[in-house]
Amino acid sequence: MLESQNNLRFELANILFNLAALYSQLALSLNRTTPDGLKAANNYFCQSAGVLGYLRSEVIPDLRSTAPQDMDNTTLESLEQLMLAQAQECSWSMAIKKGYKDALIAKLAAKVSDFYDQSAEFGTKSDIISTEWIHHMTAKHHHFAAAAQYRAAWDCLEKHKYGEEVARLRDSLACANEGLKEARWINKAVLGDLNQLKMKVSEDLRTAEKDNDIIYLNPIPAKSELKTLDRAGMAIARKPKEISDPSTSLGDRGAFGQPLFAKLVPYSVHVAASIYADRKDRLVNITIIDEMEALTNKLRELLQSFNLPGSLQALEKPLGLPLSLTSHAEEVRQQQGIHKIRRAMHDVETLKANDVAMFEEGVELLRLEVSEDEKAKMKHGTERWTRPSSHQAGAKLYQQQALIEEQYLKPADDNDVSVKLKFKECEPILRILDGTDHDLEEYVPSSRTAVMPPKVAREASSLRNVLNEIHRMESRRRRKAENIREKAKSDDINPVLLAETARLEREFPMQKIEAAHFEELFEKRLQRYDDDRIMVSDELDEQEHISAQLKEANSAFVAARSGDTSTKEREQALQRLENTYIKYKEIVSNLDQGRKFYNDLSNIVTRFRDESRAFRYQRRVEAGQFETDLSNAMSSLNIAQSNHLQEQKQRETLRAQYSAKAPVKDPMAAPVPTRAPVPPPPTPGMWTPEAGIKFGAVAPPPAQSGNPHNPAYPNTRAGQMRAGQWSANQGVRFS
Repeated sequence: MLESQNNLRFELANILFNLAALYSQLALSLNRTTPDGLKAANNYFCQSAGVLGYLRSEVIPDLRSTAPQDMDNTTLESLEQLMLAQAQECSWSMAIKKGYKDALIAKLAAKVSDFYDQSAEFGTKSDIISTEWIHHMTAKHHHFAAAAQYRAAWDCLEKHKYGEEVARLRDSLACANEGLKEARWINKAVLGDLNQLKMKVSEDLRTAEKDNDIIYLNPIPAKSELKTLDRAGMAIARKPKEISDPSTSLGDRGAFGQPLFAKLVPYSVHVAASIYADRKDRLVNITIIDEMEALTNKLRELLQSFNLPGSLQALEKPLGLPLSLTSHAEEVRQQQGIHKIRRAMHDVETLKANDVAMFEEGVELLRLEVSEDEKAKMKHGTERWTRPSSHQAGAKLYQQQALIEEQYLKPADDNDVSVKLKFKECEPILRILDGTDHDLEEYVPSSRTAVMPPKVAREASSLRNVLNEIHRMESRRRRKAENIREKAKSDDINPVLLAETARLEREFPMQKIEAAHFEELFEKRLQRYDDDRIMVSDELDEQEHISAQLKEANSAFVAARSGDTSTKEREQALQRLENTYIKYKEIVSNLDQGRKFYNDLSNIVTRFRDESRAFRYQRRVEAGQFETDLSNAMSSLNIAQSNHLQEQKQRETLRAQYSAKAPVKDPMAAPVPTRAPVPPPPTPGMWTPEAGIKFGAVAPPPAQSGNPHNPAYPNTRAGQMRAGQWSANQGVRFS
């Protein structure tokens, strides 16, 4: 039976009901042929009964609404007793397996019978418990009553109470026969046990009666004289600790951790957290890290303009490969440079296609909404279809659409094209770096000069020191950038926002919490990055200083080598490899940024798509309501116009009647005297209408005192009539 209510207590009741069912299913899933399985099943059945009891006594009374039919008091009581009966049955089975005394087993069986009897009794009062269940529980009640008396009879035999033994065996047989009356309602396993029990009882009864009649001669007491069997209850409804005292299972040290809605805060707090996250990301990524990378890129461009470090490497190592070049090549090989770039580009394209498809879906929803609005406007006319247009109603969505197109997708397309062109330019040389050392040695020519002059060596050493300092500065910047990212990642403002929200709610309980209330907190929180911004300024000053040193050292180096072209081809080859490695690192970094960008964009376009779908749905609902209002208004207008026309016609008709002239009649002509026609005398023997109808005799001519209007009906005074005259009051007579 399905039922729903807008009530948290009803939700709690359903959860508890399902929990009780789960405990019973856990009990049934166990292997109940072993003592451990029976013990665990007993525990689960008792916990199921405890949950049902708690639901019945604690939750349903506070439901504040009508309880569902499957959770009324009698149904829950019946189910609770059924769970206890099954738990007690597990204890009875365990006692049999362990070979306990018959007296104890009889007490356990009697308690099982009681539980099943109570369950069936409450089940008959329930509208939900089916007839099959009630008959099954009734059969189990008689079954265990028979089993209890059977074990009690064995105990009597052991105590030499032969008469009582016979009486209890007879009672056991009667109970078994009562249980077999429900044979059509119980399953084969229970029916087989009951039949087997009946056979044993019958055999033992015949033996006991024979022995008592021949040997012992003990009196057999009546059933009413038998002592009622004692009960040994091993099943008690136990509420799980998580139900009776849920607070002990919650919290930092609880098994279930913090409560589900412990961190539930107003929506404005979530908005404030997202605002702070955006500001923090812009500050860290744009103001700090991007500025540092821009400084590094500017320094690399300066090195490339001086053809460094290729010119220095060609002079320092005229033969073979420089150590820095081999390390760069090894790095590219380990990362599978070209394959890595192509895989990253494919991932970026996939993310981009998903984002674009989702964005276009949102745009298409807006377009469909505009089309539907235009069709409705053409159908009803602009004068009647007066609701706001699509662009007016969804101004924020259209602004968001333009923002995504102009500030996200279009710049992203330009960056993607730039990365592809950059990869296309450096791919041939990158293949050499990604190849073997033999490929590198073939690409880099050897120099003819093997020994440097002292002056060139001195200037080369100075230039090398500057280059080493630049490399150390780049490494230091990378570490600083990584530390700043980790710092931003661990910057969780949620606890601070929760504390600030609690303070605002405490000090201003009637004020609605808005994101603007946290502006001061944002400014104070972002001050922790002031040192990093100062660090960027220090890096700029340091780079300007080292750039001046580089220019000076390179100028001295070039002047010392003036006129020496022996290493020119080697310098160019080494420099191309160095530049390609730098571009490779830039492409990898750009693709990583692109992957992160499109992942972040996915949230934006998904929200745009969902909002567009909700907007279209809302507009369709509004349009339907608007059309209904228009139809009602038109119907009312038609009725009013019809009534008005009808009233107008009536007024015109009355006006025509009142304004019409009276018809002119011709003058009345003078009367012309006429003589009444004299009927001819009647022929003798001929009937005439004036003579009336007569029977039997010819009436004499009427007297002058008759009725002057119709002589056939003369006046009769006091009901008298002339002889031979027929009257309608007398009927028709025949002589």
